[in-house]
Amino acid sequence: MSFRDNLQHLRATRNLTQEQLAMLLGVSRQSVSKWEAERAYPEMDKLLKLCDLFGCTLDELVSGDLTGRPTDVASHMPQAKAPQDVTGYDEAMRAFALKVSLGAGMPLVGLALCMLVSGIVPVPGIEYYASVFVFAGLAAGLALVVPACFGRTGFRKTHPFVEDFYTAEQKGAARSAMSTGIVAGTAFVLAALASAVLLQANIWFASAASAAFAAMGVFFVVRGCLLGVRCDLAAYNRKSLRGLDDEGIGALDGVLQTRARRARREGTWYKIVMSVATAVGLVLLFAPVAAAQRLFWLAWPIGGLACGAIRAFFSMKGDE
Repeated sequence: MSFRDNLQHLRATRNLTQEQLAMLLGVSRQSVSKWEAERAYPEMDKLLKLCDLFGCTLDELVSGDLTGRPTDVASHMPQAKAPQDVTGYDEAMRAFALKVSLGAGMPLVGLALCMLVSGIVPVPGIEYYASVFVFAGLAAGLALVVPACFGRTGFRKTHPFVEDFYTAEQKGAARSAMSTGIVAGTAFVLAALASAVLLQANIWFASAASAAFAAMGVFFVVRGCLLGVRCDLAAYNRKSLRGLDDEGIGALDGVLQTRARRARREGTWYKIVMSVATAVGLVLLFAPVAAAQRLFWLAWPIGGLACGAIRAFFSMKGDE
């Protein structure tokens, strides 16, 4: 019995489509199609993943006969006309959005505590001791953001391509969440500005209130934006295409292969533009002219706009 027959049967016992199996293995649907057509053979790590997924040995999968295996009812994918989230993408992205938004606000929370303690504890030099809250906030932020980013990178490495399973209603709800987050965040930022004005009689309390409101604003804006963009699986898959090497691109077929090559060229341009922006920013920062030093931060927004122009150019060329 051939590997192809075993793979087709095992996939049928789980009611998995080629797209769903590809997402579980972290490959493109075209790769699974080639395996089942005996036009290509999976690499060893993918064979081991298949063995783990279907509960068989490597010998059984490659040269045995698994076509008599009955349907695995416990792991059988339910019949559904619409695509399903077989990789746990939505749960992973929601967790990522929560951790990053909390981490982004933690430094401001630490600053707020520092200002508050400095204002209410009548001890000379207390502000120096209270600065520990600033460092604690930074540490807490990093403790949330860094593992979350590593986790998201690991998820992308395992599942580089995810089928768009979101319904129109879910995408609409995500856009609403983004809008609500931006509006709420803006309101808290305005509250931070108002606090600085209304409480200016006490600089410590004013600073504490402003930092606290700003932290809440950052939380809502970052979380809303991340929840909104999570539904853009076309962008997620396009970014994965940019990360493919020549071998991975060669495993694709037709239009998808063309898109992968364009996406990689696009990513290369992004790296060049932002590297130049960073170099310009550093030159301005250390320039002997004070006016140039004050404008160093403009290099990155301008670089971002240039990347947007590059994205628009590749879109017009048919990257979509």
